[in-house]
Amino acid sequence: MSSYSDVQRAVRVEKFRIWFAWVCAGVIALIVGRAVAGLGVVGTVVQVLAAAGWLALTVAAFRMTGALNRRAEAARREVLGGDYPG
Repeated sequence: MSSYSDVQRAVRVEKFRIWFAWVCAGVIALIVGRAVAGLGVVGTVVQVLAAAGWLALTVAAFRMTGALNRRAEAARREVLGGDYPG
């Protein structure tokens, strides 16, 4: 069984990785969107797809962060017992 501090550290690292990847994907989408801006209809389609992909990544990042928070909460309850009010 891992200690609570190990779980907390792992959760913090994973959250950083999730949001760092989200920022990188957003920057890449902006670069691609800027590059195809002058291509007319094709550029517009690519920009709409990039926006939809960014929205899907945002939803996934929030869901993954929530799952990590629930895992940390379960580890906290395990360490502190059932009397923990949080």
